[in-house]
Amino acid sequence: MNFEPKISVLLTESEEISGKLNGNFLLEGNGTVSGQFSVKLESGRFAFITESKDKFLFNNSIKIRSLDNATFTLYQVTIGNNFHWERKRDLTYEGNLIFKIKKEGTFQVINEVHIESYLASVISSEMNASAPIEFLKAHAIISRSWLLYVLRKKKNKETPNFNKEKPKEDEIIRWYDYETHNTFDVCSNDHCQRYYGIPQHGRKRIVDVINQTYGLVMTYQDEICNACYSKVCGGITENFETAWSDLKVPYLKSNSDSLNKYKPITNENEAESWILSRPDAFCNIEDKELLNNILGKMDLETKNPFRWKIEYSRSELSKIIKEKSGIDLGCMKEIIPLLRGPSGRIYRLKIIGSNKEIILGKELEIRRWLSQTHLLSSAFILKINKDRIIFYGAGWGHGVGLCQTGAANMAVRGFSMEEILRHYYAGIEIKKIY
Repeated sequence: MNFEPKISVLLTESEEISGKLNGNFLLEGNGTVSGQFSVKLESGRFAFITESKDKFLFNNSIKIRSLDNATFTLYQVTIGNNFHWERKRDLTYEGNLIFKIKKEGTFQVINEVHIESYLASVISSEMNASAPIEFLKAHAIISRSWLLYVLRKKKNKETPNFNKEKPKEDEIIRWYDYETHNTFDVCSNDHCQRYYGIPQHGRKRIVDVINQTYGLVMTYQDEICNACYSKVCGGITENFETAWSDLKVPYLKSNSDSLNKYKPITNENEAESWILSRPDAFCNIEDKELLNNILGKMDLETKNPFRWKIEYSRSELSKIIKEKSGIDLGCMKEIIPLLRGPSGRIYRLKIIGSNKEIILGKELEIRRWLSQTHLLSSAFILKINKDRIIFYGAGWGHGVGLCQTGAANMAVRGFSMEEILRHYYAGIEIKKIY
């Protein structure tokens, strides 16, 4: 690869949306447009309405091309879909704007953009632009690597590793790849990578980081890496197969997020001891000023993700499980961890209700069932006190690959970009591919 590719990013799905074209755009077959606009469906067709109330009708899709690097703003875009930080924002983007009709009577809003512009947004959306440069450089490389890995798999028509296991009766074993991304390359939320438009703060710093790492990726045995990452590993990173298919990925194996070497969790006693402790770890940060410098404002709203606690009544949890699963297990009686990864993350869980019992996996589905949004992680233990069920947990996210908070702290402590990457990804090389 010797050129910078363009990609398509799903921004949102809607029945109607409005925004502003901040400059001239070419509306296919209808000349240039600019200013305020809205898009909605009328009798199964697109209606594109301009600021001057001109209406243009399209059958299945619309493409609006940016002229002279003009940008566009979309109003009230939902970010953090289905997670506890979900909210709406007005966001501004570079590149072209595409609308595609979906069968359900809604349409997709897609941004076609050069990969390096996309990456500048990802880095500033995922973390704070004021974080140490060596960390931001590391993040640029992993975000680029992950994206190009996905694009290569799609180009080669490789089937996503989705629900490959054949579950037994009364088992639900599910994980989420990019199996639904058939009309675009990646989505703009945490399922893929956060992409919240042009950086609102520290844009020059982020652009400098992109330029310094232009075209650099991580490889393993000459193949671009699936460079997974999560917000807070909790002290030990996780194996790939705990979150996704039962495939051992050599560069995505568990490691201590510390200069100390911690033993992997192998039983429930060890899990309890680990989760109820506060071990030395790069991601164990209590300095608020440091956290303010590395995390974005939205992530700072999540308090104490290194070690966390949440409490339900038995009836509350039973109701949540029914709503999230669509299955009436009855009153929740027991929740029993069956299999844990080395970080303590559960990837097989038995839930026993008064009507039915079920075995659930993998880690994200467990987190989804046991919270109105998602539990911070599946590294948890339970304590039952009469009618109260208390979850004690460690970390935020799947824990596979780079720990964003830990890596940022490594950079604060003087580690280089390459040292950070080699700490989290075993046996990798860094190569320039365009």
